[in-house]
Amino acid sequence: MAVKYKFKKDDPVVVTAGKYKGVESKVIHIFKERGKILLEGVNVVKRHQKPNQIHTEGGIIEKTLPVDISNAMYYCSKCSKGVRLGIKEEKGSKKRFCRSCGTIIK
Repeated sequence: MAVKYKFKKDDPVVVTAGKYKGVESKVIHIFKERGKILLEGVNVVKRHQKPNQIHTEGGIIEKTLPVDISNAMYYCSKCSKGVRLGIKEEKGSKKRFCRSCGTIIK
């Protein structure tokens, strides 16, 4: 069974560890089973690609690799830093909020 994470697609995040520490980015995809997320412009590597039906020319391509989900925090624009998220119920629906300033998120 996959673990439930508080990140969603297109959330702003900040990287907290590794080569890209401090970089602000956006979530592209979440791999729940593996516990990883794909971030825009983070962990980009070059790979040698043989020609195939999709890439007819082949050559060296740039590819974005996933980052461990524990190495990213939600970026609150009001706090201007990486924050933890909480969940509270309002009128029968669950809402995410910033634990630092209390702002409701989407």
